[in-house]
Amino acid sequence: MARLAGVSQATVSLVLSPKPDGKGRLISEETRRRVLEAARSLGYVPDPAARRLAAARNNLLGVFSFTATFPTDVQHSYYPFLVGVEREAAALGYDLVLFTGSSTGGAGAAGPDALSRVRLADGCLFIGRHTPRAELKRLVEDGFPVVHLGRREELEGVAWVGADYVEATRGVVAHLAELGHRRIVLVREDDDAPASTDRQRGFLEGMEAAGLASGPAAVFRSADPQRELTHERLRAWADEGVTAFVVEETDTGAAWRGLLSAVRAAGLDCPGDVSLALLGSPPSDLASEPVPTGFDIPRPQLGAAAVRLLAALVAGEKAREPLVACDFRPGPTTGPPRARP
Repeated sequence: MARLAGVSQATVSLVLSPKPDGKGRLISEETRRRVLEAARSLGYVPDPAARRLAAARNNLLGVFSFTATFPTDVQHSYYPFLVGVEREAAALGYDLVLFTGSSTGGAGAAGPDALSRVRLADGCLFIGRHTPRAELKRLVEDGFPVVHLGRREELEGVAWVGADYVEATRGVVAHLAELGHRRIVLVREDDDAPASTDRQRGFLEGMEAAGLASGPAAVFRSADPQRELTHERLRAWADEGVTAFVVEETDTGAAWRGLLSAVRAAGLDCPGDVSLALLGSPPSDLASEPVPTGFDIPRPQLGAAAVRLLAALVAGEKAREPLVACDFRPGPTTGPPRARP
């Protein structure tokens, strides 16, 4: 090709594999034209593996999930996140590698070197409520680009993107207060994941802003809400003047299922006797139920934001994505409280 174009092999390399240092700009347009014409006449097709090796990058972004990535319940899985991840990666010119390390098994699901193989990629996006802190810290200390999808401020040095659960939950509480509810209870699972703590923080701040009681009695935290949320407990709350419940969304949907079951068993009408709000989306197996008041988590947008941040880190840039807002979702499960006799 160099002989056909009448240039050196080094010049051919600069034209066909431009370097980020800008040296290729020193080549005249006439020389560039001759090289490209020679390449076309010879049927030259760039070898992506060779180009990536020369650039010391693979143009690959990893995705590592600490929980099952593709369960049968698509709506309530990480699928919507991955939609945004795939679209944004394609737009930025990256391919994706899915690492099979979930809580359900998979290569390297546990152990001190569980995350070592993500180094095959230029950087990695991590998904899951619970992450191995030591392994993530080691990657960050080694200078490997890491982004966690979901707030992880407690993991020093780990970049993350997240939804603004605090503000979204405050909005749900404000809606209930505007309807006239004075006693509201938050139902959540016994989990210290940031997504759970953010929702509780937003709930308590919303209660305080509305001038409502926000002490310990306003939060019901349970490791097994489907068993502990009994109809007797619901009846007791109703007798004490509780007229609304706010429930967090989790991977299991246990809190929402438990509350719905208890409301029905107690013979309470929704929203006549009690109003119900869900901080997220209901499980897809409850699709026949009315979509509850609450907010929608912008999963595809979060996935896209995570890829943008990871690509910036791979490029050596300092960047941070803002929190992504959640849209309030009106629904038929909330209304003004019924007047007490």
